[in-house]
Amino acid sequence: MSTPFYVSPQQAMADRAEYARKGIARGRSVVVLQYTDGVVFVAENPSRALHKVSEIYDRIAFAAVGKYNEFENLRIGGVRYADLRGYTYDRDDVTARGLANVYAQTLGGIFSSAAEKPYEVELIVAEVGAGPEDDQIYRLPHDGSIVDEHGSVAIGGNADQISTYLDQRHRDGMTLSEALKLAVESLTRDNNGGERTLTAEQLEVAVLDRTRPQQRKFKRLLGRQLSRLLEDTPTGAAESGATESGAEPEGSSEEGGAASSES
Repeated sequence: MSTPFYVSPQQAMADRAEYARKGIARGRSVVVLQYTDGVVFVAENPSRALHKVSEIYDRIAFAAVGKYNEFENLRIGGVRYADLRGYTYDRDDVTARGLANVYAQTLGGIFSSAAEKPYEVELIVAEVGAGPEDDQIYRLPHDGSIVDEHGSVAIGGNADQISTYLDQRHRDGMTLSEALKLAVESLTRDNNGGERTLTAEQLEVAVLDRTRPQQRKFKRLLGRQLSRLLEDTPTGAAESGATESGAEPEGSSEEGGAASSES
């Protein structure tokens, strides 16, 4: 009888981690930055149907890179968790910290299990607070650990290089236009030090805007509104995100509700 091939637990976990990291690095990057009125999400994503950034609940949004089917399953699970907790207890009981803990348990369990491959995903869960000091941003790598981030964070692609670029240039009190331009500048830099050009059509942009009068703070920036912000043209009510009556400005969009975003 032949002796079974032995791999030490340390080597097995290292191999699984390397497998997941390589899968994540193949995806296009996502950048998340705080600005004076909230949190902005910027992803290089030419698709208009497959989103990397989505609403989870009133003040909470989700961004991911890696295998789409894997992080989409996690997004749907997060929406269900948030809806159930908000319905059973109170809407204020749904927090980014609680959601991050749920994702950490799921990812950690999958990563530690020898029965299935690790998820090739990296997540960001963010919540906008009453002020910049109350904003929360959590990054969750493939192994289910939780990293509390502040200011700016990048995942996927050449995330280390982008993060260094952002750390050197991001500052408190940036306007939405300034933060958006910085995010796009960081995404256009390649590993060789060169720069590419990204148009508004190649970007997926969304914000958690604390100034919105609605309970739900998530909205997408699309079309002419996004182009004006990138060009730094004054936008008036469009840049502020909403009219007094709560109507959406032209070119912006929000998800169809926490529950309906599952469909």
